[in-house]
Order: sequence, then C-alpha cells, then structure tokens
Amino acid sequence: MSNLSRQTRAVPPTLVLDLDGTLVDTAPDLLTALNTVLTTEGLAPVAAEAGLSMVGHGAWVMLEQAFAAAGRSVAAADLDRLTQTFLATYGAHVADRSRPFPGAEAMLDRFAAAGWRLAVCTNKHEAPAVKLLTLLGLAPRFAVIAGQDTFGVRKPDPRHLTETIRAAGGAPANAVMVGDSITDVDTAIAANIPVVAVAFGYSAVPVATLGADRVIAHFDELWDAVAVLRAPVPTP
Repeated sequence: MSNLSRQTRAVPPTLVLDLDGTLVDTAPDLLTALNTVLTTEGLAPVAAEAGLSMVGHGAWVMLEQAFAAAGRSVAAADLDRLTQTFLATYGAHVADRSRPFPGAEAMLDRFAAAGWRLAVCTNKHEAPAVKLLTLLGLAPRFAVIAGQDTFGVRKPDPRHLTETIRAAGGAPANAVMVGDSITDVDTAIAANIPVVAVAFGYSAVPVATLGADRVIAHFDELWDAVAVLRAPVPTP
C-alpha cells in the first residue's frame, strides 16, 4: 500500500447522506408549504404523487416545476420572491409530519459506533436543514450539515459533496454517498465517490436506472452495501 493510501485510510471514513427522500421523509411538509404558496398565486395544489418528483432540488426548482406543471410561466424575480415566501412558510412547519425513514437512526448509530464521520449534503438551504434535523433529534449525530448555500455550490456540482466531506474532517477518497435521485448519483460519480441509492425515496424514474453502485430497499441493508463498495481489490 502506498503512503498516500495509508494516509487516506488513516482518515476516518465518511458517510454522506442526502436529506429529502433519503434520510427523512420530508414530502408531507414540503408539499404543504408548496401548495400554500401556489394557492396564494391562484394555482391548484399539486397532488402528492406528482409533487414527489419535485422534491430534492431546492425550493426555487420546486416552485419552477410546479408552475411549469400548471402551464404557467413565471419570471425569475417572481421565483425569487416566492422562494422566500416558501422558505418562511416551510420553516415554520419544517417537522410537523416529517420523520426519519425506517431504520435510519439505528443505521446512523451503527456507522458512528464503527468510527465513521457522518454528514448531510442537501440542496435544502442550510438553516431549514439544521432546524429539521435538530427538531428530529438527529443533528448531533452529524459532523456537518451542508445546504445549497453552505459553500456557494449545490448538487450536482461535485464540490458540494467534496467540500462537505472535508468539512466533516474526512477525505473524498475514503467516503461513500447515499441518495435517492439522479442528482445525488451524478454528483457522486462526478466526485469519483461510491454511491448507494435508496429505493424508498422520491426519484421520478426507477432507482435501478440511475447508475448507482448499489441500491438498497431499507437502511438495514446499507452496512453490507457499503462494506462491498469499500472492500479492497485483490491483487493478482
């Protein structure tokens, strides 16, 4: 093993998780806030099934997609204004019905006990992400909770992921990403980091088609999936 490989392995491994649709089922509160804003603009509420595919890309994109689905154009300046309204509305109800996905807390405890650094990399703004995880009692588990405004870049820009890992005290060469969408997978691939996709999230297309290294149906499967991804390659 080279000196560089030894140094990388000496750094604690980092598990980075997306938030919406991966770690926490946030759709109920996000869609309630979205529909509150849409109603004030004279648009019909978005149905739950249709709204799931709009979650996970940030408030601005969610609103843009909702207006497009309604066949109504919206100027960038109006989207900026509506995004602020959405964030205020959502921020007041960020954890009303949002809950961690089954097995999430036990999974985090297992990785932490094994010496892993834990981090969140989300296209949510940092403040509501921190507030949500604090209200759910999960925030203390994470070395960093990085939103789209934390580093000035957002997924699928790979720097959002790599800077999150570094902020957590880890190294990109000794990390694994977990997400639920093509954005998460593309980000990890661009950063050359192994990625596990969860099948219970908000992807608009079958998760098996996203190109992740592994797909899991429950967090109970994550430990073994990560172990396979980090197994040393046998030398001839």
